[in-house]
Amino acid sequence: MSTFQAFRFDGKRVLVVGGATGMGAAAAQLAVDAGAEVIVADFAEITQSGVQTVHVNLAETASIDALVGELGAPIDALLSCAGVADGTPNIEKVNFLGHRYLIDKLVDGGLLGRGSSIGFISSAAGLGWEANLELLNGLLDTPDFEGGAEWFAQNGKADYYHTKQAVCAYVAREAFTFMKQGIRINAICPGPTETPLAKANADTWLAFGEDYRQELGIEASTPLEQAYPLLFLVSDAAVAISGITLVTDVGYMSSGLTESFPPATFLAKLLNGRPVEM
Repeated sequence: MSTFQAFRFDGKRVLVVGGATGMGAAAAQLAVDAGAEVIVADFAEITQSGVQTVHVNLAETASIDALVGELGAPIDALLSCAGVADGTPNIEKVNFLGHRYLIDKLVDGGLLGRGSSIGFISSAAGLGWEANLELLNGLLDTPDFEGGAEWFAQNGKADYYHTKQAVCAYVAREAFTFMKQGIRINAICPGPTETPLAKANADTWLAFGEDYRQELGIEASTPLEQAYPLLFLVSDAAVAISGITLVTDVGYMSSGLTESFPPATFLAKLLNGRPVEM
């Protein structure tokens, strides 16, 4: 067998949650092309061909339970891609709590077992989570979906920033627990990417790092360009990688932190929880 086979998904089942559009849709298509049997679950209409489709509402545990019931057999990889912007009802459930609940159900039901992997899509908003770990531990310590929702309500943190911080902290903190069960978990932290959600928030999301891209002569990423590293992280080729949030921003944060691109310095340090001069 070719050693390159580790990058492929022949004979594997991949569940993509939030795979109707954007990076999730690109990752689903990439998984199909890599040989996987792909199940796409989303609240939005799924128009992709060559995949199984399931409707799911991550804000409702009954809907997630129904999704789990429809799987019928274990999966080898879960791609947790669904996410919404500030101003969307139940943002804390869609961006984090629903994903966590689904993972718990899959693991407890033996549908996500030894040798499987999980890949999240985070955001630049999740950077610097380390400085907020004490706060985030309070959320991660909640035992269930309802307890998590209560935490968000009591702390006034039901927003995009804190849900993405929660994703990064969850990936890092739970990596050891999952690895004891033979399950890897990672995330990507994309730079500006031309997705429908980003276009709907273009004044902020796609404007981020625009000066950096102009100087380099590049455009915002395509969904497929972000799907490549996401699918890699759940492939057998990434067997030594777990517990990381991979920053896939074409070097923006690194260039700011090292001051090789000075205009990004303040924001990059701020987002990464580094000391900044005010």
